[in-house]
Amino acid sequence: MLGPFYSSYAVPAFGEINTLWSALLFVAAGGILALFFNKDKFTPIQKQDQPKWKELSKAFTIMFENPKVGIGGVVKTINAIGQFGFAIFLPTYLARYGYSVSEWLQIWGTLFFVNIVFNIIFGAVGDKLGWRNTVMWFGGVGCGIFTLALYYTPQLIGHQYWVLMIIACCYGAALAGYVPLSALLPTLAPDNKGAAMSVLNLGSGLCAFIAPGIVSLFIGPLGAGGVIWIFAALYFFSAFLTRFLTISEQSTDVYTEERFVRENVQTNFDKTVKQ
Repeated sequence: MLGPFYSSYAVPAFGEINTLWSALLFVAAGGILALFFNKDKFTPIQKQDQPKWKELSKAFTIMFENPKVGIGGVVKTINAIGQFGFAIFLPTYLARYGYSVSEWLQIWGTLFFVNIVFNIIFGAVGDKLGWRNTVMWFGGVGCGIFTLALYYTPQLIGHQYWVLMIIACCYGAALAGYVPLSALLPTLAPDNKGAAMSVLNLGSGLCAFIAPGIVSLFIGPLGAGGVIWIFAALYFFSAFLTRFLTISEQSTDVYTEERFVRENVQTNFDKTVKQ
């Protein structure tokens, strides 16, 4: 979020190359904070129930042993595909309609600010409406709709900075609709939550590779419009896949028992405080 905002002012003032060099200052600041101010110490937990190679391979084999986890990994991969793809070609596309680099960077930065806010909101919404419904409708369908809106709005109304800003913010909010996936996927594999989280991390990394790959392969023959439709179709496809991420009765029972214990502990604590 801070990077686009900083660049929107630094590029006009210093130029692209000097702005790139100035990034070293932020890298150095982060390194200093990590080396001299992060003093946390962790005690390693020795758990040798099975060889380490089996534990590592579980992150891959669980996708075949439990297909729902594999589907969840695909959904997670699609989650941020626009985030890593838009930055490659949307600035050039928007320049045709009079959007400057600074305007694009401000829109891009605001998008992620809204995304951070809605990460919290959709965490609560997911608990009320259900994790699966939130990911499916707000995440998949929402991102698909606003992906298309980002492309067609400049064609329909031309250079309208604040209109495009609002649409970009809506996309950022919809992107947060995938947040409950981080809670849903481990619940699909209650006995292998660590491996399920590894699949989530794998999906997060894959989208950083797949999104630029799609752009590089299709931007030439299909143009920006073709790439946008591919991204939108993938988002709608992720909504379809999410329908299959149903929680088994066993997983539901585990979740219910954990919630029961947590709520009763809180109730007893409240009673003690009142006494």
